Amino acid sequence: MSSSSQSYPDQRTPDEWRAVLNKEQFRILREKGTEPPGSGKFDKHYPSAGVYTCAGCSAPLYKASHKFSSGCGWPAYFDSIPGAVTRHEDRAFGMVRTEIVCSNCGGHLGHVFKGEGFPTPTDERHCVNSVSLSFSPEDEPVKKADGGEGEQSKV
Repeated sequence: MSSSSQSYPDQRTPDEWRAVLNKEQFRILREKGTEPPGSGKFDKHYPSAGVYTCAGCSAPLYKASHKFSSGCGWPAYFDSIPGAVTRHEDRAFGMVRTEIVCSNCGGHLGHVFKGEGFPTPTDERHCVNSVSLSFSPEDEPVKKADGGEGEQSKV
């Protein structure tokens, strides 16, 4: 369902994704859905260390030190791990936004907004669905086993 013709290293089919993602993860990561504001488990999650990974493929996306409180109702990050996130123009809903996806599997993460005046090093807000993420308290994420259904939801 991707509107982009970009190819990603992780090339699983929709049926393969359904086998490892729950329905809500599939809706958001593979069908570009959005969770309700304030509903995500990482919205108010502020660890001192660790890494946020893609809930689909476990690729590292954001460091805990990238996270900040934006008050938007979704986890907010001012930057990503270099090369981890790919940006696409999103013209859905009659407006132009910048969609962000996992560079490894193309899973939908959310959108990035610029120039909102937050006191961060980049003046960007990566507005990310919690459902798109997993968290590892270590600096390096633990890779889940192939076909490890349910493992992506452990925190």
